[in-house]
Formats: sequence, structure tokens, C-alpha cells
Amino acid sequence: MTHNERVWPGDDATRLPYWIYSDPDIYQREMSRIFRGSIWAYAAIEAEIPEPGDFRVTRIGDRSVIVIRDEHGVIRAFVNRCAHRGVKLCRQQRGNTRFFVCPYHQWSYDAQGRLKGVPFIKGVKQMGGMPDDFRREDHGLPTLAVTVRNGVVFVSFHESPPPFPEYLGETNLRYFDRVFDGRKLRLLGYSRQLIPGNWKLMFENIKDPYHASLLHVFLVTFGLFRADQKSQVRMDATGMHALLISQRGEAGKSTDTADISNLREDFTLEDPRLLDPVREYSDDATVVMQTIWPNLIVQQQSNTLALRQLQPRGPESFELHWTFFGYEDDDETMTRRRLRQANLMSSAGLVSADDSEVIKLAQDGTREHPKDAGVLLMGGRDTEDVPHMVTEAAIRAFYVRYREVMEL
Repeated sequence: MTHNERVWPGDDATRLPYWIYSDPDIYQREMSRIFRGSIWAYAAIEAEIPEPGDFRVTRIGDRSVIVIRDEHGVIRAFVNRCAHRGVKLCRQQRGNTRFFVCPYHQWSYDAQGRLKGVPFIKGVKQMGGMPDDFRREDHGLPTLAVTVRNGVVFVSFHESPPPFPEYLGETNLRYFDRVFDGRKLRLLGYSRQLIPGNWKLMFENIKDPYHASLLHVFLVTFGLFRADQKSQVRMDATGMHALLISQRGEAGKSTDTADISNLREDFTLEDPRLLDPVREYSDDATVVMQTIWPNLIVQQQSNTLALRQLQPRGPESFELHWTFFGYEDDDETMTRRRLRQANLMSSAGLVSADDSEVIKLAQDGTREHPKDAGVLLMGGRDTEDVPHMVTEAAIRAFYVRYREVMEL
């Protein structure tokens, strides 16, 4: 589409133009203004890099980033490319090292990103070599800002991102600290998938409780979620972050299933232990789904806990990386419960597999009609917190902020 054709329909966020999901220029602007803007992006949990020299490689937007614990125990992050010729420095997903060595010309860097070794820096037999004014300290790896909150590592390309509590806002910070309460985390495992859809469709999906009891028949069939149970949608003041909070009712199934076309109420589980949640937090919420701009979903579904990281791979695909975790003081019974319940929410989960398929269908439909727009009117036109889940308020709030940042 041309620049003149990229006009947002209307003055609010109740109409959503389909070109935002496929336009390559919009995607590049997102990478620059959102993922490399004044934000905090999720990168890792401390439990993944417990010892000095432990590292993991992740992606923030379209940039590869190394997160490492240095010899002093400080967590650092830097761009995964050699300062010499731009070659990708580290090709492993995780490991332990004292130095990163470029595979091309063997320039080496320490755990603080400092250039330590340059082969033939003085030349060979008094021939060649670097000029006399070459200084190693001028050629380190570009570093990122790092903040750690109760075992969760966030990074930023911005020189002066806001303090993390200010970034999340009071309500979202309280629910973040509800799960990440200071106890040491235990890494339980990973899952990842490539979804043929725009990364924003995943954020929309988690901010969209309207679909939960319609698309996810498993939730209604086995009483995990229904539209009439006690619930709420809450946001921060900017609209960037949101919370979907619900409490499982006493009755197992919904009393109103007329709108669920493919409901099978005769289904039973071979292993009912899949649905044996126990209360572990001070409140009554059994499901809390938190979206943190721009790349993180914090998931508590019953007792399974996960961080879902969005890694865009172009306008029409993204990787969804799941990191499952518990607490270091969990007993064996709780750990097995968390792992068993992870079958609900994972790349092949009994519930979340629905989302992957419908995101692909959404991409297919919007791609074919870039000049058209969708409708976001469920629950009205506002972007305020509401004490129910029959609403699209959180999606509207997200796109109000999106338009501001993107200047659309």
C-alpha cells in the first residue's frame, strides 16, 4: 500500500485497519518505534543463567541479543553481532562461556561485551596489523539496559527507559509481583512454535476474553472458564499492558451454552488429574493472563505458570517461545501438577492450539483485504477497566497506545 492509502479509519480504536498485519513498512516502523523504543522487553529468567558465564540468546523484535551473567554475578545484555564485520557472534541458544569468539576472524569478547582479543593486531613479521590508534575499548559489543524484577530479566535498547515499576503501573505491577513474589524460580522446560500470523494478533488474542468461551470449547466443557463467571479486565493508564482475571465457579459448566456451536458436553477425561488445581495465592483468581508491552504474556492457568515471549519474524509470522516455571520450594507433587497442567497451555496445548489455528486464519483473511477494517465494539467504545469479560476494551486500549507510538 502507498503512504496515502495507510489511513486509520475513524478517530478511535473501534475500527482496525487490516493493513497493519501485512504491510512491510509498518512492520519496520514497529521494530524501530516499539521494540527499540523506550520500553522494557522480556529477555530471560535468572533461573536460566544461575552461574557466572551462563548465557542465553534471545530476540527482541528483529534483533538477536545475548543475555549473560558475568564473572561478578551481574546480568548483562548486548547485541549478538561482532563489532568487526557484523557477523552473528553466538549461534548457540544457551550455554556457559568465558569468551564469545567470532567465527569469521576470531575477535573475542568477554562476559561484559568488551573486546579482548584481535588476531594479528600487531601484524605478522612487521607487516599489516591494526593502526597505532586502534583501541580495543572502542570496539566492544553494543550493550542494552538491563533490569531484573524478582527473577525476571528485562532489557531495553533505549538509553534511559523508565523505572520498571513506573513502566508497568500500579495494578499491573501488583499482579506481576503476585506471581513473581521474590521466591526463587525453578525452570521446568520450554516449548516453541512458529505461527503464520502477525505478532499483534497474539497480543490481541490474550487481550480478548470475548472469544475464550466460544473458541475454547475445552474450557467450557470442563468448567475452567465460562462467560458468566466472576471476572474482570484491568489495564494500566497507557493501555500498553492488560490483565484478564477470572475465578472458577463452583458449578462445573456454563448454564448458557446456546452460542457455542460445537460444544460436546459428553466428553470426559481419561486422567482427571489434569484438572486438579489447588489454591496457592492469597486471592481467589484461578486464571490471570497478563500482557506486558511489547513482547510478553505472563500466564497463570490453574497451577501451570509460563512466560510466553513474542519474537516477530516479519510482518506475517512470529515465534512464540514458552518458558514453563515453578518455584524452588515446590514439592514434587506440585511440580508434577504444574507439568501435567502444561498440557492445557503450550504449543500443542488442549486449549492454546485453538489460538494458533485461528491466528493463521485471521492472517489469511486480513491479507486478502488490506483496505478493509475490522470492528472492535464488544462492550462499547471505551477503554476502561470492566468487571466482566464480554468486552474488547483491552484491545481498544492497546491500539490507542499503538497509534500514538506509531504516529498513525
